[in-house]
Amino acid sequence: MSKSEMLDDLPTNTSANEHFQSVVERAVNRRGFLKTGLGLSAAVFLSGSLSACNSDNDDDNTPDSETPEPRPLIGFTGIPTYTADDIVVAAGYTATAFAPWGTPLFSSGPGSTWAGGSEGAAEQMRQVGDNHDGIHFFPLVEGNSEEGLLVMNHEYTTTSGPATYAWLFGTPNTAITTADQANKAIAAHGVSVIHIRKNAGKWEIVLDSQYNRRITAATPMLLTGPAAGDDLLKTTVDPTGTSVFGTINNCGNGFTPWGTYLTCEENFNNYFGTTAGSDSRNAAQKRYGLSAGATSYGWELFHDRFDYVKEPNESNRFGWIVEIDPFDRNSTPKKRTALGRFKHENAAYRIGADGTVAVYMGDDQANDYVYKFVSNGKYKAGDHRNNANLLDSGKLYVAKFNAGAVAGDFMGDGEWILLDKASNAALAGFANQAEVLINARLAADAVGATKMDRPEWVAVHPATGEVYVTMTNNSGRTTTDEANPRAQNRYGQIVRWREAGDDIAATTFAWDIFVLAGNPIKYTDRSELKSGSANVTAENTFNSPDGLGFDKDGRLWIQTDGNYSNSGEYEGQGNNQMLCADPATKEIRRFFVGPKECEVTGIAFTPDGKTLFINIQHPGEDGNSHWPDGGSAIPRSATIIITKDDGGVIGS
Repeated sequence: MSKSEMLDDLPTNTSANEHFQSVVERAVNRRGFLKTGLGLSAAVFLSGSLSACNSDNDDDNTPDSETPEPRPLIGFTGIPTYTADDIVVAAGYTATAFAPWGTPLFSSGPGSTWAGGSEGAAEQMRQVGDNHDGIHFFPLVEGNSEEGLLVMNHEYTTTSGPATYAWLFGTPNTAITTADQANKAIAAHGVSVIHIRKNAGKWEIVLDSQYNRRITAATPMLLTGPAAGDDLLKTTVDPTGTSVFGTINNCGNGFTPWGTYLTCEENFNNYFGTTAGSDSRNAAQKRYGLSAGATSYGWELFHDRFDYVKEPNESNRFGWIVEIDPFDRNSTPKKRTALGRFKHENAAYRIGADGTVAVYMGDDQANDYVYKFVSNGKYKAGDHRNNANLLDSGKLYVAKFNAGAVAGDFMGDGEWILLDKASNAALAGFANQAEVLINARLAADAVGATKMDRPEWVAVHPATGEVYVTMTNNSGRTTTDEANPRAQNRYGQIVRWREAGDDIAATTFAWDIFVLAGNPIKYTDRSELKSGSANVTAENTFNSPDGLGFDKDGRLWIQTDGNYSNSGEYEGQGNNQMLCADPATKEIRRFFVGPKECEVTGIAFTPDGKTLFINIQHPGEDGNSHWPDGGSAIPRSATIIITKDDGGVIGS
């Protein structure tokens, strides 16, 4: 998320629903847990199931009669913080910049060379988009770790802010003033599908590949599922309510076991304003944060569909999870309305024992919610026809976190509340189930979901099924009381839970806090909540956990999108970073640090776990970076390829 989007940290949730910090406070008061100075590591959450994963999965020749000595899950030495305009990775690893914004995907025609950002819309349509975010690697052949499709999101464009920061057009611009500029920004959003291949040990883009594709904020898409065709989705251009142009503000991502990519529409509200000169937003538009007047992007000046007065339903067609077939460039992306409409950060799936599919999602705004979708259909490996529309029918739930009744530990319990008009009387005010899904935030308000501190990426442990979610921060809270144990939650935390009975369709769960981020350099008294939990130390301190993902061996990778001032409340925390955690021991080590003023985001591995792809977004958003090209070059978002120098598995 860019600095220009930080207004989205401000809550639009005016409901009286309980805040998660109130739940935490009750646990603190009853158990004296956080105030002991031991912090959250004193709790052992499901350690029995996790401890089985506390070793590499590499085969060895140990006889069955012998019990091998468990090897540490994390095999690298943690690195210190950095503040330089460069990337730094743990010893024994190499990190290389790859496919920065503007990289050509074709060898001839428009956009076949990088011209420093001076290109127009036609060129941008054939180049890698701006501000890389979620990412996934799809092998062309199952198990192949040397050739595949790298699919990534492009969240937004840098067309507003300080003159040194707004570089989309190659020279400083602080506002879009022409139709071509607006169209270039539209073309720089969305998704890139990039065919890559390893050649003599080096990853390269396969130019002119049949797979190379740009999906933008103008690409035709279908609205599918229970809300498709509803009156709230109909516009002048699309009276059917089933066809929409484009996807915008694509933040985190997901993928499916049937080989599709899920791109998540987050801060779509930033693109909808009006030239009417007065605020005529309805309650739902306010709850979703549409601009009262003009937007910073200015698309409404050139495209009526982004003016909420001229097209009041257009914004309802954004805020969805979009499913894309990366192997068919002629396929039409589908917005899956059964998964609900809100500011989707990412999507993490889990397959149940009977083939039922669960998708976990966070709504990235202060005081918003955590959701779960459970499919009606069953996944069948290899059956593409059966799996193709599994995300079109199912149940959508929102989470309520309770403190629980067990003293002496820091676990709570929770429940999944079904967002179904037919079975939940609290939703009687909604016209139909389609409206419940289109205005999922309002439905979650109505059923009493728990307000959370900006739920962002969700990840599912590959062996145990426990679910982890980052709560990036909620710095807008200004007072401390019994309901809020940490005023101005600048640092964030990671919450995890296990479904009751290990059943993905369960309606109850147990939860705890895996790590309470903090700054023990600034706050040396470990009983101070701002110091963080005991697994946060002066050596690994960080703020604002955001990106999150597991590798195949069960290492938890944590990425940050926080304050990089390295001063005041953030003293000693340096640039944004990537860390690795052991879910069983709760140990955390810093693995990677990004360049100045960037966000570290996106996590993808090759099937063998020996290549890691991550993204660097908005380097130099305050105008103080020239990464990755150096010199006086404008900064560009880019992918980072990380390999282990001995050819081993990342993190081992």
